[in-house]
Amino acid sequence: MAQLIPSLPNDIATECLIRLPLQQFPAATLVCEDWKHEIESPEFFRSRKATGHGQPVLVMVQAKVDEETECSHEKNLSTPIYRLAFCDLKTGTWGELQPIPEFSKGLPMFCRLAVVGLNLMVIGGWDPETCKVSNAVFIYSFVSATWRRGADMPGVKRSFFGCASDFNGKKAYVAGGHDEEKNALTSVLEYDVAKDEWVKLPDMARERDECNAAFHSGKLHVIGGYSTEAQGVFEGSFETFDFVEWIQVQESFLGPNMSPKTCVADGNGRFYTCQGGEMAAYEDDSWRKIVELPADMGAADGVVMTGQNKLLVIGSGNDDPRTYHELDLERCIWRKLEAPKQYLGHVQSICFVEV
Repeated sequence: MAQLIPSLPNDIATECLIRLPLQQFPAATLVCEDWKHEIESPEFFRSRKATGHGQPVLVMVQAKVDEETECSHEKNLSTPIYRLAFCDLKTGTWGELQPIPEFSKGLPMFCRLAVVGLNLMVIGGWDPETCKVSNAVFIYSFVSATWRRGADMPGVKRSFFGCASDFNGKKAYVAGGHDEEKNALTSVLEYDVAKDEWVKLPDMARERDECNAAFHSGKLHVIGGYSTEAQGVFEGSFETFDFVEWIQVQESFLGPNMSPKTCVADGNGRFYTCQGGEMAAYEDDSWRKIVELPADMGAADGVVMTGQNKLLVIGSGNDDPRTYHELDLERCIWRKLEAPKQYLGHVQSICFVEV
């Protein structure tokens, strides 16, 4: 390889490149082939994280807000307009990702997000103009800042499914949901980003509409949801897949008729959820209180891990705009994120990536 920067050893040049802000990657990869090869390598981003130069980014499917009235479009229009909003948690910078070319006038409603490596997946949802269910997949590269179309989800067109990605940054998973006739599903799909291929996994033991999915202790967990007959009455169990078979159905994991949307797993073998005005952790087969939720949070709309020992809760306050609070799990201290008015709209899906 030629010198990355003339007159500098390549190890020093790499130290310079890993300090580039995320927004500069697309331009930097166009400088020369050597820069492109370096920036696109997995080792480059491992070095960024190891040296503290990674950028922790929150990405949301969020309703646009009318800045003049300070109301979300979902209040003013019969069909809300959603976009991909982001926040750099290190700098406090807010912004929007460029729209998907096929959906320049708004994201599919109820689509789900998954981060696989340095790629953001937008999966399924309802067409914002026709409300028809889509199995389409779109993939955004954080390195090149470009979109590409992925292979469609196979099988029936599904909505309100659980979605998760593995810790290796290679695959995403879709579980449960319901078909176009509102029949709850047991099917589970695996997507390999590099191969652009979907594989059908063994079915779950139970139908799970509006379930949640999470990686926990190296296994896929599908949490909560409800059957076709139950129609909105959530059960509290979860199922575990060890990538050979479904090995466990654990009953009474969540409380009666409790939505699993605020349940997340960290990389240390713990689950967390919001319940009864508290943040709780699951240990030794029971939930224990960690800390009370902030008084101005209101209802918790979503939770996401934002690091090994941090999580972020999006709440809907008394006046309806969103609130953002990040919890340091080691010190049990909340930090409120201040967001511009245009980023206080309703959030349908949320994910986190460190780039």
